[in-house]
Amino acid sequence: MTAADPWRPMTPSDLPAVQAVGEIVHPLYPESPAVPAERLALYPAGCLVAACGGTILGYAISHPGLLGRPPALDVLLGTLPEDANCLYLHDIALLPQAHGLGLGSALVAHLLVLAKAEGFRLLALTAVNNSAGYWQRRGFVPYQGDAALAAKLASYGEDALYLVRAVD
Repeated sequence: MTAADPWRPMTPSDLPAVQAVGEIVHPLYPESPAVPAERLALYPAGCLVAACGGTILGYAISHPGLLGRPPALDVLLGTLPEDANCLYLHDIALLPQAHGLGLGSALVAHLLVLAKAEGFRLLALTAVNNSAGYWQRRGFVPYQGDAALAAKLASYGEDALYLVRAVD
């Protein structure tokens, strides 16, 4: 973790800590250990951890996706879509002691660089746990999808909101 970019690439040895952080931060949205392991295997560039002194304070998992078609929770992708048109932030989890360290803003900056390098014009995510305002303050805006998106969002909870941000 550096001051310029507190996020580093996730490694397979990080996966037990990633699972532990996820269980603490997202108890209402559990995913099997196979999900982050698969995302790491499919798209290592989008899997990151923030660590301090060897302790993982949080993680982020992103991958190429289809706009308005977020994957369901706790479902393996199998493959990445060949016609991906956005970089999708599947999950971010930060332990309470990481709050206020600027990790969310640093992650957005990191993902914007990654998305641009990969040729994506949009970042997308599904905001849960009343976090939409947090993401909107970082430049994300609501995306009006179709009935299929609405049905998918319903599985995430009443406050789920699909958001996008243009890659500059």
